[in-house]
Amino acid sequence: METLRQPLLQISGLQKSFAAPAGGRHRIVSVAEFSLTAGLQLALAGESGSGKTTFLHLIAGILQPDAGTIHFNGEPVSTFSESQRDRFRARNLGYIFQTFNLLPGYTCLENVLLGMSFGPGVDRGRAQQLLERVGLGDRLQHRPQQLSTGQQQRVAVARALANRPKLVLADEPTGNLDRKNSRAALALIREACREDGAALLLVSHDAELLGQFDQVSDFSQINQTVHLEEIA
Repeated sequence: METLRQPLLQISGLQKSFAAPAGGRHRIVSVAEFSLTAGLQLALAGESGSGKTTFLHLIAGILQPDAGTIHFNGEPVSTFSESQRDRFRARNLGYIFQTFNLLPGYTCLENVLLGMSFGPGVDRGRAQQLLERVGLGDRLQHRPQQLSTGQQQRVAVARALANRPKLVLADEPTGNLDRKNSRAALALIREACREDGAALLLVSHDAELLGQFDQVSDFSQINQTVHLEEIA
Protein backbone atom coordinates (compact mmCIF):
# COMPACT_ATOMS: atom_id res chain seq x y z
CA MET A 1 0.00 0.00 0.00
CA GLU A 2 1.42 3.41 -1.01
CA THR A 3 2.08 5.81 1.85
CA LEU A 4 0.42 9.20 1.42
CA ARG A 5 2.91 12.04 1.08
CA GLN A 6 2.82 14.69 3.76
CA PRO A 7 1.99 18.14 2.31
CA LEU A 8 4.84 20.63 2.14
CA LEU A 9 2.59 23.22 3.79
CA GLN A 10 -0.23 22.36 6.18
CA ILE A 11 -2.39 25.03 7.87
CA SER A 12 -5.16 24.50 10.40
CA GLY A 13 -7.40 26.94 12.30
CA LEU A 14 -5.38 30.00 11.28
CA GLN A 15 -6.61 33.32 12.70
CA LYS A 16 -5.24 36.86 12.48
CA SER A 17 -6.80 40.18 13.47
CA PHE A 18 -5.61 43.75 13.87
CA ALA A 19 -6.67 46.60 16.16
CA ALA A 20 -9.34 48.86 14.63
CA PRO A 21 -8.95 52.65 14.91
CA ALA A 22 -12.36 52.99 16.56
CA GLY A 23 -11.70 50.16 19.01
CA GLY A 24 -12.15 46.43 18.86
CA ARG A 25 -10.35 44.33 16.28
CA HIS A 26 -10.73 43.53 12.59
CA ARG A 27 -10.33 39.87 11.69
CA ILE A 28 -8.38 39.65 8.43
CA VAL A 29 -7.58 35.94 8.14
CA SER A 30 -9.65 32.94 9.21
CA VAL A 31 -8.49 29.80 7.40
CA ALA A 32 -9.82 26.49 8.70
CA GLU A 33 -7.67 24.22 6.51
CA PHE A 34 -5.16 24.74 3.72
CA SER A 35 -2.39 22.58 2.30
CA LEU A 36 0.12 22.71 -0.52
CA THR A 37 2.05 19.83 -2.06
CA ALA A 38 5.76 20.06 -2.84
CA GLY A 39 6.40 21.35 -6.35
CA LEU A 40 2.80 22.48 -6.93
CA GLN A 41 2.07 25.86 -8.54
CA LEU A 42 -1.12 27.37 -7.13
CA ALA A 43 -2.69 30.80 -7.61
CA LEU A 44 -5.09 32.33 -5.09
CA ALA A 45 -7.59 34.80 -6.56
CA GLY A 46 -8.86 37.62 -4.37
CA GLU A 47 -9.63 41.32 -4.39
CA SER A 48 -7.42 43.92 -2.76
CA GLY A 49 -8.01 44.05 0.99
CA SER A 50 -9.16 40.43 1.20
CA GLY A 51 -6.27 39.35 3.42
CA LYS A 52 -4.06 37.70 0.79
CA THR A 53 -0.88 39.55 1.77
CA THR A 54 -1.51 38.91 5.46
CA PHE A 55 -1.96 35.22 4.66
CA LEU A 56 1.42 35.08 2.90
CA HIS A 57 3.06 37.01 5.75
CA LEU A 58 1.74 34.44 8.22
CA ILE A 59 3.10 31.56 6.13
CA ALA A 60 6.48 33.30 5.90
CA GLY A 61 6.61 33.99 9.63
CA ILE A 62 6.72 37.75 9.07
CA LEU A 63 3.55 37.88 11.18
CA GLN A 64 2.52 35.59 14.02
CA PRO A 65 -1.03 34.16 14.06
CA ASP A 66 -3.48 34.82 16.88
CA ALA A 67 -4.45 31.15 16.75
CA GLY A 68 -3.94 28.05 14.63
CA THR A 69 -0.97 26.12 13.33
CA ILE A 70 1.32 26.31 10.32
CA HIS A 71 3.46 23.27 9.58
CA PHE A 72 6.12 23.30 6.89
CA ASN A 73 7.70 19.96 6.07
CA GLY A 74 6.39 18.80 9.41
CA GLU A 75 7.99 21.67 11.34
CA PRO A 76 5.62 23.74 13.56
CA VAL A 77 6.55 27.14 12.14
CA SER A 78 3.77 28.93 14.03
CA THR A 79 5.46 28.09 17.35
CA PHE A 80 8.92 29.35 16.36
CA SER A 81 10.60 32.32 18.02
CA GLU A 82 11.42 35.36 15.90
CA SER A 83 15.02 34.24 15.37
CA GLN A 84 13.85 30.73 14.46
CA ARG A 85 11.38 32.18 11.94
CA ASP A 86 14.18 34.25 10.38
CA ARG A 87 16.32 31.14 9.92
CA PHE A 88 13.35 29.15 8.64
CA ARG A 89 12.60 31.82 6.01
CA ALA A 90 16.21 31.92 4.84
CA ARG A 91 16.41 28.12 4.53
CA ASN A 92 13.05 27.36 2.96
CA LEU A 93 11.27 30.33 1.40
CA GLY A 94 11.65 32.80 -1.42
CA TYR A 95 9.42 35.87 -1.36
CA ILE A 96 8.61 38.08 -4.36
CA PHE A 97 7.03 41.30 -3.12
CA GLN A 98 4.81 43.51 -5.25
CA THR A 99 7.15 46.46 -4.62
CA PHE A 100 10.24 44.24 -5.05
CA ASN A 101 11.93 45.60 -1.85
CA LEU A 102 15.36 45.96 -3.48
CA LEU A 103 17.96 47.95 -1.55
CA PRO A 104 18.69 51.09 -3.61
CA GLY A 105 22.31 51.41 -2.46
CA TYR A 106 23.21 47.91 -3.62
CA THR A 107 23.88 46.59 -7.11
CA CYS A 108 21.82 43.80 -8.67
CA LEU A 109 24.47 41.28 -7.70
CA GLU A 110 24.77 42.65 -4.16
CA ASN A 111 20.98 42.49 -3.65
CA VAL A 112 21.03 38.78 -4.51
CA LEU A 113 24.15 38.12 -2.44
CA LEU A 114 22.60 39.86 0.56
CA GLY A 115 19.64 37.50 0.37
CA MET A 116 22.06 34.59 0.35
CA SER A 117 23.84 35.88 3.45
CA PHE A 118 20.80 35.01 5.58
CA GLY A 119 20.73 31.43 4.30
CA PRO A 120 23.14 28.50 4.00
CA GLY A 121 25.91 30.71 2.62
CA VAL A 122 26.91 33.20 -0.04
CA ASP A 123 27.60 31.71 -3.47
CA ARG A 124 28.71 34.45 -5.85
CA GLY A 125 28.74 32.10 -8.81
CA ARG A 126 25.13 31.04 -8.27
CA ALA A 127 24.03 34.65 -7.77
CA GLN A 128 25.61 35.65 -11.06
CA GLN A 129 24.16 32.59 -12.80
CA LEU A 130 20.65 33.44 -11.56
CA LEU A 131 20.92 37.01 -12.81
CA GLU A 132 22.13 35.72 -16.16
CA ARG A 133 19.18 33.29 -16.25
CA VAL A 134 16.73 36.18 -15.82
CA GLY A 135 18.45 38.18 -18.57
CA LEU A 136 20.51 40.56 -16.44
CA GLY A 137 24.01 39.23 -17.04
CA ASP A 138 25.03 42.64 -18.37
CA ARG A 139 23.43 44.52 -15.45
CA LEU A 140 25.23 42.93 -12.50
CA GLN A 141 26.70 46.21 -11.28
CA HIS A 142 23.62 48.33 -11.94
CA ARG A 143 21.63 49.71 -9.00
CA PRO A 144 17.82 49.45 -8.91
CA GLN A 145 17.29 53.07 -9.97
CA GLN A 146 19.30 52.34 -13.13
CA LEU A 147 16.90 49.56 -14.13
CA SER A 148 13.44 49.50 -15.64
CA THR A 149 10.55 48.26 -13.50
CA GLY A 150 10.60 44.95 -15.36
CA GLN A 151 14.33 44.54 -14.76
CA GLN A 152 13.90 45.26 -11.05
CA GLN A 153 11.28 42.54 -10.92
CA ARG A 154 13.77 40.13 -12.48
CA VAL A 155 16.30 40.92 -9.76
CA ALA A 156 13.58 40.15 -7.20
CA VAL A 157 12.96 36.78 -8.86
CA ALA A 158 16.68 35.93 -8.81
CA ARG A 159 16.91 36.93 -5.14
CA ALA A 160 13.86 34.82 -4.24
CA LEU A 161 15.50 31.73 -5.79
CA ALA A 162 19.00 32.38 -4.43
CA ASN A 163 18.84 29.97 -1.48
CA ARG A 164 17.12 27.16 -3.44
CA PRO A 165 13.80 27.55 -1.57
CA LYS A 166 11.26 24.78 -1.29
CA LEU A 167 8.44 27.34 -1.61
CA VAL A 168 8.24 30.68 -3.42
CA LEU A 169 5.57 33.14 -2.25
CA ALA A 170 4.56 35.79 -4.78
CA ASP A 171 2.38 38.75 -3.76
CA GLU A 172 0.89 40.43 -6.87
CA PRO A 173 4.39 40.09 -8.38
CA THR A 174 3.46 41.67 -11.72
CA GLY A 175 1.23 44.44 -10.36
CA ASN A 176 3.70 47.17 -11.35
CA LEU A 177 4.29 45.89 -14.89
CA ASP A 178 2.49 46.50 -18.16
CA ARG A 179 0.55 43.63 -19.73
CA LYS A 180 3.33 42.40 -22.02
CA ASN A 181 5.99 42.44 -19.31
CA SER A 182 3.52 40.96 -16.81
CA ARG A 183 3.05 37.83 -18.91
CA ALA A 184 6.78 37.47 -19.52
CA ALA A 185 7.58 37.95 -15.82
CA LEU A 186 5.07 35.32 -14.70
CA ALA A 187 6.39 32.85 -17.27
CA LEU A 188 9.88 33.47 -15.90
CA ILE A 189 8.79 32.94 -12.28
CA ARG A 190 6.99 29.70 -13.11
CA GLU A 191 9.81 28.33 -15.25
CA ALA A 192 12.44 29.17 -12.61
CA CYS A 193 10.37 27.46 -9.90
CA ARG A 194 9.98 24.34 -12.05
CA GLU A 195 13.70 24.20 -12.78
CA ASP A 196 14.54 24.51 -9.08
CA GLY A 197 11.76 22.15 -7.94
CA ALA A 198 10.16 24.86 -5.82
CA ALA A 199 6.45 25.06 -5.08
CA LEU A 200 4.82 28.38 -5.99
CA LEU A 201 1.99 30.10 -4.13
CA LEU A 202 0.91 33.29 -5.91
CA VAL A 203 -1.85 35.70 -4.90
CA SER A 204 -3.44 38.16 -7.30
CA HIS A 205 -6.64 39.89 -8.38
CA ASP A 206 -5.53 40.03 -12.06
CA ALA A 207 -7.83 37.76 -14.08
CA GLU A 208 -5.47 37.53 -17.06
CA LEU A 209 -2.53 36.56 -14.86
CA LEU A 210 -4.63 33.99 -13.01
CA GLY A 211 -5.70 32.55 -16.33
CA GLN A 212 -2.15 31.33 -16.92
CA PHE A 213 -2.43 28.85 -14.02
CA ASP A 214 -3.93 25.38 -14.27
CA GLN A 215 -4.78 25.45 -10.57
CA VAL A 216 -6.55 28.53 -9.20
CA SER A 217 -8.45 28.75 -5.92
CA ASP A 218 -10.79 31.52 -4.77
CA PHE A 219 -9.23 32.99 -1.63
CA SER A 220 -12.66 33.97 -0.31
CA GLN A 221 -13.53 30.25 -0.17
CA ILE A 222 -10.38 29.55 1.84
CA ASN A 223 -10.52 32.63 4.05
CA GLN A 224 -13.90 32.49 5.77
CA THR A 225 -13.64 36.01 7.19
CA VAL A 226 -15.91 38.72 5.82
CA HIS A 227 -13.79 41.69 4.68
CA LEU A 228 -12.57 43.59 7.74
CA GLU A 229 -14.94 41.76 10.08
CA GLU A 230 -15.10 43.53 13.44
CA ILE A 231 -14.72 41.36 16.51
CA ALA A 232 -14.91 42.21 20.19
